[in-house]
Amino acid sequence: MVDVGEKSETLRVAVAAGRIVMQPATLQRIVDGRASKGDVLGIARIAAIQGAKRTSDLIPLCHPIALTRVAVEFEVHPELDAVDCLATAECHGRTGVEMEALTAASVGLLTIYDMCKAVDRGMTIQSVRLLEKKGGKSGHWLAADAAT
Repeated sequence: MVDVGEKSETLRVAVAAGRIVMQPATLQRIVDGRASKGDVLGIARIAAIQGAKRTSDLIPLCHPIALTRVAVEFEVHPELDAVDCLATAECHGRTGVEMEALTAASVGLLTIYDMCKAVDRGMTIQSVRLLEKKGGKSGHWLAADAAT
């Protein structure tokens, strides 16, 4: 792991996003609450938060971080047969939380896939990416296509 002991503790914020595209009938099951495994987006939100908290267990050289906030939002896009996931991770620390935000978005989308795969194995997870990062020596970074 990289030595971050000499870095200053600052507020660190990262926002990541991704999308899952599916058949229209699958999306309608999610919206109507008719998925056989239960409340897809509610469970995916909890899974995403858990994923952020467990990032250092999953990514070998990530520092364990005491997160102060993880927020996960889902937006349904019927016209695209898709659900977007937006994950925000925050801490006061010596290293950034980009990996935690990216892990949260990924795990949230994977959970949607898991909960709906019995009816739609062709779902695709797309465009998982970092949208914004704040804090630390590098300051504020915003993706060119970010609308946050």
